[in-house]
Parts: sequence; structure tokens; C-alpha cells
Amino acid sequence: MTALVVTGTGTGVGKTVVTSAIAALAIAAGRRVAVLKAAQTGVEAGQPGDVDGVRRLVGPSVTCRELVRYPDPLAPATAARHAGLPAVTPATATAAARELAEEHDLVLIEGAGGLLVPLDDSGGTLADVAAAVVAPVLVVAAAGLGTLNHTALTVEVLRTRCLGCVGIVIGAWPTRPDLAARCNLADLPAVTGLPLLGALQEGAGRLTPAEFLPVARQGLEPGLQALGLAVGGPAR
Repeated sequence: MTALVVTGTGTGVGKTVVTSAIAALAIAAGRRVAVLKAAQTGVEAGQPGDVDGVRRLVGPSVTCRELVRYPDPLAPATAARHAGLPAVTPATATAAARELAEEHDLVLIEGAGGLLVPLDDSGGTLADVAAAVVAPVLVVAAAGLGTLNHTALTVEVLRTRCLGCVGIVIGAWPTRPDLAARCNLADLPAVTGLPLLGALQEGAGRLTPAEFLPVARQGLEPGLQALGLAVGGPAR
């Protein structure tokens, strides 16, 4: 199946906006796209979660599925325990991804926090989902100071586990980038050995679908075209 796991170097780095951008580009290329959020934390019932953000940015053409949600802003395993609810397991997430793949050309699996945040009390993580689905991983990183270490650690774990990584995307490029951010454009590929596939402008998550697609094209399309996974090429 064609799938891509989207992980971050931590929370708040722009995973959902990047996932939305890839979905928007793929749909514009004629592909049927599904976004899977295995575990949503820090959101009460009835409140908009990450999949709602994807729908708002991409529009009704994208299929979105959230497996579980927990009200506390904690790691999924901890949030499940605290709420007295069942945890989502890598096996459950993998089964959902495979089901979505039966009717879609691309399944985007968005993680919660970073790569090794525990999903359940058995130590299952997003890395286990990527291994089971046999899907490459895209790493979403912050722009500024501290991102080199966080990104290098994430990539090192992927390599240790023999998981493919297609590259890095900066989730929110500042309107006025400081010296660290500007230097990181060259330093991120240098320290990870992976391509920097693009960056989305800060505030892209507040745009309408009509405004968002051009921003996605400008920020990500050139880098993603080289992958042959999300954009370009014939749809099934």
C-alpha cells in the first residue's frame, strides 16, 4: 500500500499542517487520500482535534479517521491510563491504516508528539506502526535553535530500527527567521544526511483551503515531487 508516516521531533512543530499540505497536494494530483490519527490527546469530546484541522485546511475530499481521543494533554499511554480508557495499540493503528488503504491511494498516518511517545503500556510507539505498515517516515522539525539535536536523534532512531525516512520538513517557517533558523536550512541536511524537502510558512494553519493549497505548493511541492509518493504521477 502507499502510506506515509508523519512524525515530529516533538509537540507543536506543525505535524498537522504538514500532513494537511501533503493531503491537499495529493488530492490536487487526483489521488484519493486518507489521514489517520491513531491517538488524539488534550482534546475533550466535541472539541475540534487534529483531523478536524485537516478537514478545515484541505476540504471535504479528504477522508479523516481518529481512532481514540483522551482529554488530558499527555502521552497517549499516560492519557489513556489517567482517563481510565483503553489505549490504542500499534496493531489497532496498523489495521486501520490497511483498511483505509483498500479504498485510497495514499494513507497519511499522523503521530502524537514524537516518534517514541508511548501509545500503550506495552511500549508500542509510532515507530512500531511504521514498521508494521512498512511505510516510510517524514520528520517534521522546528525551524530554530535546538532543532538540530532533536531532529538528529529522531533520524538516528529511524536508522537504528531500519525504518526508511524520506526527509525533513520545517513545519512553521517564521516570517522573520533568526540566524539559527537561517543556518538550519543547511545544517539540518548536514547533520542528518537527509534532504530538507521544504518548509511551510508560519500561520499556514489559519488559512482557508483556497489559500492553503498555493502555500502548500510553494512550500512542499518541489521537494515532494522527487518522492513520487504524495504528488505527481498517475493516480490509481
